[in-house]
Amino acid sequence: MNFLDAYVKIPVAQNHTRADLSPLMRQVVLDTETTGLEPAAGHRVIELGCVELVNRRPTANRFHRYINPEREVDRGALEVHGIENEFLATQPKFAEVAQEFLEFVKGAELVIHNAEFDVQFLNHELRRLPGVTQDVRECCGVLDTLILARRLHPGQRNSLDALAKRYSVDNSKRELHGALLDAQILAEIYLAMTGGQASLSLESDESGTVVTATTEQRLDRGGIDLVVQGATAEEQRAHEVLLAAMAKRGKPIWRELDQQAADAARAAEPAAAA
Repeated sequence: MNFLDAYVKIPVAQNHTRADLSPLMRQVVLDTETTGLEPAAGHRVIELGCVELVNRRPTANRFHRYINPEREVDRGALEVHGIENEFLATQPKFAEVAQEFLEFVKGAELVIHNAEFDVQFLNHELRRLPGVTQDVRECCGVLDTLILARRLHPGQRNSLDALAKRYSVDNSKRELHGALLDAQILAEIYLAMTGGQASLSLESDESGTVVTATTEQRLDRGGIDLVVQGATAEEQRAHEVLLAAMAKRGKPIWRELDQQAADAARAAEPAAAA
């Protein structure tokens, strides 16, 4: 199946389509971590991680914030991401980063694994604030890579870890979930799953800024001695017998081409000698 046939979006506002991203297609691979599983039960976003792709190439642009959820993290969620309440108490509240976040993602296509979960939490946060969009889909398209993966690999496990293994994406640093790390891993998976060759570095430079690199995989042909196997004399004789039989029905076109090439070579000899 061609990946375009499996291309799936969560519905977006009518005035925003994939064509709006052309000729410069900007995508933001996004992941969140939360205090629990249900925004309706009062759970909140505690981490936002975003990685930018422009025309399917990773850039150095990142958006990464830890957020004070103004409540305790559930024990089950803590076991998944390991982000402690004491640390979160020192971080900005969502209201303090909302505008910066919306500016970063505005006009982009969000690439999210199990998008409904993250979009639900983002909208829950946005609806708590006055003067901002109430639905992130009003300013962004949304592509759900989980739905895409299920269509490409029906009946198989399509978790982030399973896809990383399937597409040979290094997720060895993923001892716990983390929004930025998971967004980086998903970016690599998405590019591989949809035919890309790019790779994102999961390393940081000395300043702590996450950097990115596009790499090409090249086959090392050093030491390889290619053998050209020619036809044997017996095979050549058999070939000429077959051509002679075919020629009884008319001169083969390749014979005419051979003759034309020979004539052209003879005509060029006087010019070369001069």
